[in-house]
Amino acid sequence: MNSILDIKKNTAVEEAIVYCDLQGLDVVFTEDISRTQLQIISERTKHLPAMYHASVGMLLDRLKNGCFLLMKNEEIYGHIFAHRHTIDKYSVFERSSLWVHKSIRNNNLGLLLMDCLTKKFSKEFLISIAQDHTVHQNNELLGMRFITLKDLSPVLIETLEKLGKLRDEYKYKYYVNPYFESKINQFNKILKK
Repeated sequence: MNSILDIKKNTAVEEAIVYCDLQGLDVVFTEDISRTQLQIISERTKHLPAMYHASVGMLLDRLKNGCFLLMKNEEIYGHIFAHRHTIDKYSVFERSSLWVHKSIRNNNLGLLLMDCLTKKFSKEFLISIAQDHTVHQNNELLGMRFITLKDLSPVLIETLEKLGKLRDEYKYKYYVNPYFESKINQFNKILKK
């Protein structure tokens, strides 16, 4: 990764960690969230246009892969989930349902949550599909590479389309982590067979 991006990312993440310490916020990895909290998160995804709607059932399924939460006094101030897609016999994980409470949003906390999940899945195929320009910038800071649909196997595209995850390339951008990038040609060849 570009050393300037490394410095910028590390500085932003360090600032977010300091902010969390000062505010009493904890970053927690979990596979267990109450049904009431999942219902709140589901409703949130329904009402925020930048988020893909996730039902409680979908969130329960994603929770099997774990999620990172920003917590303070048992209240959730932010979350990010790992959504697992199965393509042939391979797992492709997508960062999903990223949200940070509006009162603390401008403190690089979204980047912090993205960084935590990206590190956790660094040896997996990880993809990010997003519309928001800030998410694109954060993906680049995290060392993810922008790709177009023509870079992806038709089998992967068809699977994403069936799942309702295929987006308009003019509005949405796709990013893959370095592991996925290093294997993408091999992965596409295997899926063509």
